[in-house]
Amino acid sequence: MQIIEKIKTNQLHKNPSEIQKICLDKLQTHPLPNLKSELWRLSNKSKFSKFLDFSINTKNTNHDIPYQKDTQNIIRLIIGKNNFINIKKKTYSINKLNNNELVNYIKENITSFEQNEHWSDLLNLCLSSEENIIGLKIEGSKIPPLEILSHASSNYFNAKTLIVFVEKNCNIDLLQINLGKDNSSLSQLTYVCLKENSCLNHGIVSYGENKSYLLNSLNVIQQPKSEYNLGSLHFKFNYARFEIRINQLEGNARTNIKGMQISKNNDQIATYTKIEFNGQNGFLDQVNKSLADDKSHAIFEGSIIVPKIAQKTDASQLSRNLLLSNYAQIDTKPQLEIIADDVKCKHGATISQFNEEELFYMRSRGLTLTEANKLQLSSYFQEIISFIPVSKDRWDLLDKLLTEN
Repeated sequence: MQIIEKIKTNQLHKNPSEIQKICLDKLQTHPLPNLKSELWRLSNKSKFSKFLDFSINTKNTNHDIPYQKDTQNIIRLIIGKNNFINIKKKTYSINKLNNNELVNYIKENITSFEQNEHWSDLLNLCLSSEENIIGLKIEGSKIPPLEILSHASSNYFNAKTLIVFVEKNCNIDLLQINLGKDNSSLSQLTYVCLKENSCLNHGIVSYGENKSYLLNSLNVIQQPKSEYNLGSLHFKFNYARFEIRINQLEGNARTNIKGMQISKNNDQIATYTKIEFNGQNGFLDQVNKSLADDKSHAIFEGSIIVPKIAQKTDASQLSRNLLLSNYAQIDTKPQLEIIADDVKCKHGATISQFNEEELFYMRSRGLTLTEANKLQLSSYFQEIISFIPVSKDRWDLLDKLLTEN
C-alpha cells in the first residue's frame, strides 16, 4: 500500500498545508482504520489494499468528460480544472470561498473527527492538494442546475474535495458525477451546510471502469427549516464505499434519501449512513436499494440516532435488496438508537429475487425472458433514478443501467 507507507514515513508532501499537517499527524498514529470494527469488518481486505496501492496524482489530467459542449442552461465545474468561480446575477450568486474560509471550516470539522469513523475524511484531506478543493457559497433564487464532476486518471490515486454553503432561503439542484478510470482510485469528500429555510436537491452518480476504486464521503449539516433531498447511484466499481453522515443540528428539518448500489462480477460496493437528530420535529424518509449479481457483494448499514432532545422525530429507514445470483452476497443492517420517548421511528429490510409470477405473466403475453427481466429491473431502478436531479436528455441513467444489466 504505497500511500500508507508514505504516510508512515512522512514522505507525502515536501511542503504540506496546515490542513494536511493536522491530518497527517492523526493518520501517522493510526494510518489504517480498524478493519475489525463494525464500520469496516465487511470491507474486502484485498480490494481495500489495492485502493491504496497507487501513486498520488495532484495535477489535473485529461479525461473523457461526457457532454463537454452541451452545457447550455447548466453551470458545470470540474474539480481540479476550473476552481475559480464568481457568478453574480440579478436573482442569485455563486462565489468561491476564500482560503481562510475553507481552512477554518475544515479545521472546525477535523477537531470532532473520530479516527475510525472519519478515516476516509482524514485520508482525503491529507491527500487533497489546493488545486483539487472547491468551496462554494450559493445564495438567491432561480438558480440554474449545477453539475460538479470529479474524475480519476488511470494508474493514479486522485483526491477531490467539495464544500458547499447553501445560504438562507436558497433552493438549488446539484448533481455530482464521480468518474472512475480504468485501473485508478478516486477519493471524493463533500461537505454541505444548509442554512435556515434552504433546500438542496442533491444527486450523486458514481460509475467507473474495470479495476476502478472509489471512496466517497458525504457530510451534511442542516439548520432548522432546511430540506435535504439526496438521490444516489453507484455502479461499475471493483470496490466502492459510500459514507453518508447527516446532522440535523436543532431539529425542524427534513431529510429524504433514496440510494442504490449495483454490483456485478466480483465487485464490492457498500453504503454506510449515519443520521443524527439533535432537536425536535426532525423528519427522515430513507430507502436504500442494492442489486447484486454474479459473485459480487453489496453492503448497506444504516444508523438513525435519536437522543432525548429529539422529541417528535419521525424517521423511516428501509433497505430493499435484489439478489440475482446464487453466488452473490448482500449484507444489510438498518438500525435505530432511540432515547427520546415521543417519536415515530421504523426500519426494515428485505432481500428478494425476480418475481417468478410476474415473469410468467409477462412471458405469457409474448415477452422474452430477457425483455421481462429488463421490465422488472426498470421498475426497480425507476424509484431511485426519478429522485436524482438529472436531465434525462443529458444523462439517461435508466437506459444506461438497462443496457449494462
